[in-house]
Amino acid sequence: MIDTVALDPHRNVPGVRRPGFGATLRAEWIKFWSVRSTVWSIVALVVLGAGLTVLVCAVSAEDLADGSAGEAAGSFITWGMTIAQITAIVLGSLVVTSEYGTGMIRATLTATPHRGRVLTAKAVVLTGTLFIVGTLTAVLGYLGGNWFLERQGIGVALGDEGVLRALFGSGLYMAGIGLFAAAVGLLVRHTAAVLAIVLALILVVGNMVMLLPGAWGEWAGKLMPGNAGSVVATPVSFNPNVLDPWVGFAVFCAEVAVVLLAGYLVLRRRDA
Repeated sequence: MIDTVALDPHRNVPGVRRPGFGATLRAEWIKFWSVRSTVWSIVALVVLGAGLTVLVCAVSAEDLADGSAGEAAGSFITWGMTIAQITAIVLGSLVVTSEYGTGMIRATLTATPHRGRVLTAKAVVLTGTLFIVGTLTAVLGYLGGNWFLERQGIGVALGDEGVLRALFGSGLYMAGIGLFAAAVGLLVRHTAAVLAIVLALILVVGNMVMLLPGAWGEWAGKLMPGNAGSVVATPVSFNPNVLDPWVGFAVFCAEVAVVLLAGYLVLRRRDA
């Protein structure tokens, strides 16, 4: 009978040890920032998130002031984040699928055979980056957009209900939607497929199910990932038929956790 312990290449070899979580986290951080797609995605997130918020507030401020727009000013101060989520989805998918596309995932799993550790490190780097960048982007958009609102006498103060929650919630939602895309990436391993699935689910299906009749359609709309998670990122939602902000975000987190667990199980059992 073969002694498998004796075949361990790391056994009794001086200076060789399995990498801990800190080393894995550093490796994922280096890989994350060493590709151009990360920088371009971050730049696009800031430009779209902050820039579109400022633009929409600038062109809508006068109509909001005289009431012809029919919306509360608070609905607009994080408006650009609804478009910026596309860049978070792209970045989340690339964190996983780019390694499968280049074959680098084999080197990653050879260096760190503990696949759960690799996935955790990727998740920490991705969500940490998106939370910080998403929050800062929302703050920039608020400062720029609110300048135009204040000129019309309808400025939104930080102390107003839901404003601070929406700014930090924007970062939370960007982190969550990026992780959701990464989890789908573990399942399908192809960038185009991930983008097609997640964008369709968030931007198309999430809106279409609201057209279904009856209570079933109403609740299906409320529970769709994009609808449930994004409510925390706006002081006043454009859609009144949504869950409360933190309840919706909790539902969204549960949905992300389910998909991430499925992705982890696939990562453990499927060859790289």
